[in-house]
Amino acid sequence: MGWSIRRIPDVEFELILKAGYAQVLAPAEQADAATAAFEVAEDQLEFERPVFEQISQRWFRDRAFSAQVRSAYDSRCAVTGLKIINGGGRAEMEAAHIKPVAEKGPDSVRNGLALSRTVHWMFDRGLISVDDDFKLLTAKPLLPEGVDRLFNPSGEIWVPPDARAQPNPAFLKWHRDHRFNG
Repeated sequence: MGWSIRRIPDVEFELILKAGYAQVLAPAEQADAATAAFEVAEDQLEFERPVFEQISQRWFRDRAFSAQVRSAYDSRCAVTGLKIINGGGRAEMEAAHIKPVAEKGPDSVRNGLALSRTVHWMFDRGLISVDDDFKLLTAKPLLPEGVDRLFNPSGEIWVPPDARAQPNPAFLKWHRDHRFNG
């Protein structure tokens, strides 16, 4: 088993000790401690940090998706119903893809849910899902204790009144079939 500390020479330890008790040491000792505080017991070697060139690819995400979902849900978490605005005036909710981008899910408001970060985490890990009637489904044995207090007591999620912005049943089914653990 390795140590998460580095042993230091006694000389350095004495310098640290003197620096910490500088107020109670004699003025001569303070001067010696101040001068020695910038010294290190080991030689400093030049170090050239390597630079790696890297090419990566990632899925394009349309920023308009987040704005459309935030607007459709009035910046309110669909599961908790909470609308929390931080000190900077920004809503503490995220636009979650029902069918993820990595699974070729579109950046469409109908493939989105407005979720708080905790609820988004549970949704992405399949701890919760939504049926076609917008009832919340839970993988109860897998949920963290007490988290169900966040959920709407009616068992339903809040969706936009405009049907054109409500989750598409095909995406909800995909989530239940491929992500949900309940």
